[in-house]
Formats: sequence, structure tokens, C-alpha cells
Amino acid sequence: MKPFPRVMLLLALILAAINLRPGITSLAPLIERIATELALSRSLISLTTALPVLCMGLLAPFAPRLALRIGLERTIALCMGVIALALLLRLLGHASEILIGSAVLLGAAIAVTGPLLSGFIKRHFAGRMGSVVGWYSLSMAIGGASGAVLTVPATQLLGDEWTQGLAIWTLPALLGLLLWLCLPNRLEGDGSEGAGGLPWRQPRAWLISAFFAIQAGLFYALATWSVARYHEAGLSLMHSNSLFSVSMLMGLPSSFLLPWLAQRFQNRYLLLVGCGLLSTVSLAMITFQPTVLPEVWALSIGFGLGGTFALSLVLPLYEAGSPLAVSRWTAMMLCVGYSIGCLTPVLTGLARDLAGNYQVPFVALTGLAVLMTVLAWMMRRGPRAS
Repeated sequence: MKPFPRVMLLLALILAAINLRPGITSLAPLIERIATELALSRSLISLTTALPVLCMGLLAPFAPRLALRIGLERTIALCMGVIALALLLRLLGHASEILIGSAVLLGAAIAVTGPLLSGFIKRHFAGRMGSVVGWYSLSMAIGGASGAVLTVPATQLLGDEWTQGLAIWTLPALLGLLLWLCLPNRLEGDGSEGAGGLPWRQPRAWLISAFFAIQAGLFYALATWSVARYHEAGLSLMHSNSLFSVSMLMGLPSSFLLPWLAQRFQNRYLLLVGCGLLSTVSLAMITFQPTVLPEVWALSIGFGLGGTFALSLVLPLYEAGSPLAVSRWTAMMLCVGYSIGCLTPVLTGLARDLAGNYQVPFVALTGLAVLMTVLAWMMRRGPRAS
């Protein structure tokens, strides 16, 4: 078989990664409006964020099994189609059942795609994993930032109809589907390394998964409620949305730069600790002094959390040898991480309803950032494979 052009493989990875976040982050700028129009409580509307994340956790272990049956590339193509369908269904989002159902469908597709993209990197880019993971995480950050920044303008251009603003993200998903259908599919042999189950008995796998759970929970809690926190503190809705957009955009340079630095200087755990400290300080300021230099802390929280996510994607790549084994380590990380992390936006919304303000749940988020930093320090001894 003639080798497929490497640039097309990288482009396919980038397009798939771009489509993993807009379906979630596009809701944040509109969440208060949607909750009001549909008469939903904050804890219930937060399910539109929490359910995809829960699915991303619970269904991640099925990704390697699907890849064994139909091939890694075809499985990812199938997921691109499901993402497109879920986003298209948001045209009917005035029915809350369909809006929440689309979130479940979206999460299921993302759950399977994530672990397999790590295996795809291991298969095709083994010699350049740091730089390729940089492109991968940068693309996810671009997708997340685009969902946060462009959804409101798109909604306004489409007659101020928020269902159409949410459904516009079907288009890049369809583009990703078309490209992945063009890629040659390769079945993974059952006898390859990693053909067993997930590494549940590996203490290090649990440590990595716990770290990922906290960083994911912090990201999705902020993606859901940071605009509301700023607005409650007295900032205008436009200013609050701009701060959220700034934090999303600031994840772009850290998503690309930090994996490259981690591979070049072999200091990924020191970088994880630094990003954890930066996130902790930023969250503390957003919690206790949200109107003091808010742009600075929006920039720093975006850089810090973008960095923790990008670096966490690198970790499974150094823990296993084969693409399928890497997919299994990643599947466990995502399974544990997202299953726990999905609770954070719901509990944040529930705590806001009970306490009457956002400061109380944001104190808890700051505490989680401290714990995340401690876990990063505990991982510094390095993996069994360098």
C-alpha cells in the first residue's frame, strides 16, 4: 500500500481535534439566556456541559474495542459523523430534551475519539510526539476558543436564533468526516501489545487519571460558569464574555508551546507544577477579587489550564509502546478523569443555587487547583518508559 502523505495525516488529526470542544464551549456564552428561555434551573442547564463530559468518561474504555473491530481510522470517521449529527440536532434545541440528548450523543462520540487520536499519534508520529501533541492540543484549544468566541456573533448573524448559532458547528464536523473517510484504514491485531484491558492495577495510571480529573473538572466548571461569576461581581455581560473569550484564546499558545518544551527539555512534570501554581493563583483572584485586573487573571487561568490539559495528553504516550496500548492508557485517564470531572460544573451550579452567590463554589474550585498542583509534584519521578 502506498504510504499516505504525512501532511494529510496531520491535517486529519487537526480537524478531528478541532471538533472535540465547540459543542461544549459554544453553550457557555448563551447558557443564562437558554436557561431563562427554557425555564431551567442552573443545575439542570449545566447538564448540557456535564453529560458530554460524563459520557466522555464512561464510554472511553470502549474506544480500543471498537478500533479492534473496525479499525482505528474508520472508528474516528464514524465519531466525526456522530458529532455532526449531535450538533445538527441543536436546531431543535428549544425542546430541552433534544438539547440535553444532543449533549449525550456528542459526549459519546468525543469519548471514543479521544483515546484513538492518541493511538493515531503513536502510530504515525512516534518520532515527533511532543510537537504533534502540540498541534493536537492547539487544535483542541482553537476549537474550544472558537466555540466560546464565535457562537454569539454567529447567533446574531442568524437572526439572533441561538439554536442556529449552536448548530453552525456542524460544518467543521462534516469537513472532518470527509477527510477521515479518505484515510486508509488499518486493523490492529489482537496479539499486539496492549491487547488486554485498561491498566487498572497500575498505581501510576491512577495518579495520572486523578490529575486529569481535576484539570478537566476545573476547565468545564469555568467553561460553564466563569461568565456568570464575572457578571455577578458587577462586570457587564459583554465584559464578562470578553474575559471568558480571552481565557479560551490564551489556551492556544500554552497548548502548543508546553508539549514542545516538555519533549525538548524533558521537564514535563516541572511544567505541570508551574501550570498548577499559575491556575491556583488565578482562580484565587477570580474567587476573591474578580474585578481587580480581571484581564490579567483571565489570561493566566487560560494559559495555566491550557497547559495542564496539553501536558496531560503527553503522559500516556510515554507509558506504553504500541498505538493500542497508548489508547488503553488514554482511555483509562479519560474514563476516570471525565467521569469525576463531569460533576464539577453540576456541583458548581448547585452550590450557586444553594449559597446564592458564585464565590462559595469558586472557593472549592481554588482548593481543587491546589490539589492538582500537589498531584503534579507527586508525578515528578517520571514514567516507567521515558
